[in-house]
Amino acid sequence: MKQSELFAKTLKETPKDEKSINSQLLLRAGFIYKEMAGVFTYLPLGLKVLRKIENIIREEMSKISGQEILMTVFQPKNLWEETGRWAKEIGEVMYKCQEDKKEIGLGPTHEEMITDIARHYVKSYEDLPFFLYQIQTKFRKEPRARSGLLRGREFDMKDLYSFHSSEEDFKKYYQKAAQAYLKIFERCGLEAILTEASGAGFTKEYTHEFQVLAEGGEDTILYCLKGDFAQNKEIAKLKAGDKCPKCKNILKEGSSIEVGNIFPLGTKYSQAMGASFIDKDGKRKLIIMGCYGIGPSRTMGAIVEVRHDEKGIIWPREVSPFLVHLIQIENNKKVKKAAENLYQDLQRREIEVLYDDRDKTAGEKFADADLIGIPTRLVISERTLKQNCVEIKKRSEKKTKLVKLSYIRKNFVIS
Repeated sequence: MKQSELFAKTLKETPKDEKSINSQLLLRAGFIYKEMAGVFTYLPLGLKVLRKIENIIREEMSKISGQEILMTVFQPKNLWEETGRWAKEIGEVMYKCQEDKKEIGLGPTHEEMITDIARHYVKSYEDLPFFLYQIQTKFRKEPRARSGLLRGREFDMKDLYSFHSSEEDFKKYYQKAAQAYLKIFERCGLEAILTEASGAGFTKEYTHEFQVLAEGGEDTILYCLKGDFAQNKEIAKLKAGDKCPKCKNILKEGSSIEVGNIFPLGTKYSQAMGASFIDKDGKRKLIIMGCYGIGPSRTMGAIVEVRHDEKGIIWPREVSPFLVHLIQIENNKKVKKAAENLYQDLQRREIEVLYDDRDKTAGEKFADADLIGIPTRLVISERTLKQNCVEIKKRSEKKTKLVKLSYIRKNFVIS
């Protein structure tokens, strides 16, 4: 992609009304456009990042037998009345409207709809287990929509639901899903901490959140540096400075961002909606369910919150919009030809490259490169060409080095 053709421009000034780091940098770097509080349009750079996060999720969901579906945004009132949630609980934050004198809602979550689907297809224990997920836009009346992509009224969500014939089978899958989530966040460049949270009305035991330490986080967790214990402060009976109950190390306290959660639904929805099956012994039993959520858009915001410096974003390799930012300095024929040739070579090798061919100063180009945050920067100038070289710099490092142009064109590998 040539930067002269890229839609959206960078901004020098920080938007006045934005308090969170992720919204400031994503708006300035041209990844998103703010429509209103908690509602954003993803511009080309931002959509590339979002899709890469979603594809990582798809890959890891496939490894744990997840099958992707896409449920409708529209929520029938009668389904929510079966569970009693239309007028209370999360139904209070649902956007509702009337059509042909009937009330419908825009989906804030999909437990009722997925349970309705399951009860129509599951007849016997032989139909279980199965695991369905979707990646879809959700809508919620969020009263605190002020943290950029971390808390929106319209947001991207991956919700996985599992269906089981026994509690034992559910617990095995729960652990498998937890490991898949940790892998997803690792691939997104985040150090997620598996954190005990409240039972949320579904279980007497703990549910689990995936928390990422960040100064701008809205949650507070107690955690052990060894990684074998963490609790949301909302339920914690211990405090910072106490000994970890598992390893006896001293517990720390920190602000954090919740990027995912997993929890048992048990038979709450299957009982309310009559989702059952015939077991091996011929008896009718309720389906046991689990729910597993990740916000891809929230994950994108969290990455920016923890991976940035005073100059801009520092994208991890797997989710960066491009892998290489090629910058041409001095707009003379020799430099331009060398840069164009290298651009074509990288494209032929299927290396994603953003080529800054604009008629801008070196300072302007470097500032934009740091703000956008692509992992590797390559610079071609008269100075580098005198040595038949390209200057290479990692976004996460300060040092630069010269590498032979012939090597970059034929053998360069993004690490």
